[in-house]
Amino acid sequence: MTVPRPTSHQGLPAWLHEGARVYDPGRDCEAIVQFIGDFEDPATRRFIHNAVFLRPEGGGKEWILDPDVPRPADDR
Repeated sequence: MTVPRPTSHQGLPAWLHEGARVYDPGRDCEAIVQFIGDFEDPATRRFIHNAVFLRPEGGGKEWILDPDVPRPADDR
C-alpha cells in the first residue's frame, strides 16, 4: 500500500523520507533520516524549509541538512 506524502514533502524525491538511509557528502558518512520539517536556527535565524534531521545508525548526535544535500546511501 502506498502512503501519500504530506503536502509539505511533495516536492522532495520519493527516496527521501523518515527512516531512509542517506549519504551526507559533507561529513562523508551514512545516516538515518529521523524527521523532515521546517527549521529555524535560533543562533542565525536561518530558515530551512523541509530540513532533514539525520542521526548515525545506532544512535549519536543529530544534525540538520538542507533537503537537496543528502543522497541515497546506495548512490555513494
